[in-house]
Amino acid sequence: MTSSSAASRKALSKIACNRLQKELVEWQVNPPAGFKHKVTDNLQRWVIEVNGAPGTLYANEVYQLQVDFPEHYPMEAPQVIFLSPAPQHPHIYSNGHICLDILYDSWSPAMTVSSICISILSMLSSSPAKQRPADNDRYVKNCRNGRSPKETRWWFHDDKV
Repeated sequence: MTSSSAASRKALSKIACNRLQKELVEWQVNPPAGFKHKVTDNLQRWVIEVNGAPGTLYANEVYQLQVDFPEHYPMEAPQVIFLSPAPQHPHIYSNGHICLDILYDSWSPAMTVSSICISILSMLSSSPAKQRPADNDRYVKNCRNGRSPKETRWWFHDDKV
């Protein structure tokens, strides 16, 4: 998210604040394996450290996810991107945008930050090769003006990785 869009972001609703506080407490008690929440005073933006799963192409590699929560979370999905450098993966663009259906069309209010993280780690772990999406250069060029991945019409056609 660019600084201009971050400044124009609406404050969280009371429902969103309550839900995020509950998720944060749960995370502190029972964090998902391979993830670490980097503590800040900003409930609306979480930075999460991702450790590649042992025995995968990403073992011993560490990445960071940025999770920005909309005003009406959990009724609306958060925006989730990898901070630079993003892992090389067929569904992760070099600008950090992630092509994963649960972040867009298949989002459900029953999902949590933990379930998102587990899905992303599963996606990484199942990859047979470290490579960018075939349309990476074109997509990233089209996103140069700070376009959110939520503004993209994703085509979810490959559930193998």
